Amino acid sequence: MANSARAAKWRGYAINILLVVLVVTGIRLWQQRDMVAGAAPQLQGITLAGQPYRLPAYPDHPVLVHFWASWCPVCRAEQGSIAAIAQDNPNVITIAMQSGTPEQVAAYMREQGIAFPVLNDPDGRIARAWGVHAVPVSFIIAPDGEIRFVEVGYTTQIGLRLRMWLAGV
Repeated sequence: MANSARAAKWRGYAINILLVVLVVTGIRLWQQRDMVAGAAPQLQGITLAGQPYRLPAYPDHPVLVHFWASWCPVCRAEQGSIAAIAQDNPNVITIAMQSGTPEQVAAYMREQGIAFPVLNDPDGRIARAWGVHAVPVSFIIAPDGEIRFVEVGYTTQIGLRLRMWLAGV
């Protein structure tokens, strides 16, 4: 009798785990429903630092394209990881989605003590071209110009670094 109770208990755990996996997978699929796949869209502009930026069609190394917003609490929690990756890796570009004027975004970055390359997207035009509806979103572009990974929501620094490494092998 003890074995049958134990088996029922484990069966219950397995069903609960399966339901959680199905719900998380469904949410991720819904969040990524309009996001681009395949070849990365064109991305160019002037960074807040006044430097021209153009995403290469075939980058030498994987590129992290990260969408964020100053009003997003999850983005705020993740910004240290993005800053650390950008400090070690020149192949990082971020897009401040609907966060105000360039001066407002620059002031936010100073207040937060963060520095990474930023293209401002005050009207969401860039985000729409990439199919981004919510932030944060990270795209990893492989050297062949294809989007290899898309991550919606909080992602750890080690997770992003691992995906960038995998995109380059």
